[in-house]
Amino acid sequence: MKKWIILVSVLLVLLGGVLYLNTYELKEIRVSGCENVDEQQVIDAVKAKANNTVILYLSNKIDPIEGIPFVNKIEIEFISKNEVSVVVFEKSMAGCVEYMNDYVYFDKDGVILDVSSKMIEGVPCIKGLSFNSWEMGEKLPIADEGKFQLILSITQLIEKYELAIDAIRFTAENEIILVHEKITIELGSGENLEIQMMNLGSILEGLKGLEGTLYMKDFDSDEATASFSNK
Repeated sequence: MKKWIILVSVLLVLLGGVLYLNTYELKEIRVSGCENVDEQQVIDAVKAKANNTVILYLSNKIDPIEGIPFVNKIEIEFISKNEVSVVVFEKSMAGCVEYMNDYVYFDKDGVILDVSSKMIEGVPCIKGLSFNSWEMGEKLPIADEGKFQLILSITQLIEKYELAIDAIRFTAENEIILVHEKITIELGSGENLEIQMMNLGSILEGLKGLEGTLYMKDFDSDEATASFSNK
């Protein structure tokens, strides 16, 4: 009889625990950190993981949510029994290259992060490059190593100086052309790239709203001047 009492007591405790756990139903998700990522995709992925805040938290610790485009990782924290905070850490994209009808995004080292039909505002697009295949997590397969390193230098400086560059392309003579809104920027061979990019932001600020060509080929020092033509 005593064994039965113990068994029933244990079952009642377990049942009470299950019933109490069920009160941790996921009802609200607060998402932060989304700039390029679709917030609804994050919410859908979180809901698909678990509908219980305790199980969701533990499950994400053991087996983190993955597979959301442009997301590096997701952290989940309790706010209350029925509410969680979801912090999204996006992949740091330095640029993208057009491939067929998609855009292949890469980081500052040229490693491919993601591919999407969506062109993300603020991520410079490299024009005039071609390759036959690519692999996620590998470097862009560009045959011309010199041009590849130059592209990486440009994208790193764009990020460093927080420049709003829409596109990067090269002339037949391999001179660098940048595009900012309706302004075309001619940088030349890239010999003075660091000093050019360091000063570009303040120059563009003075040309806000204008349309034309900014000539910076001979911009080789802080005292140098750039010329602008709106023709």
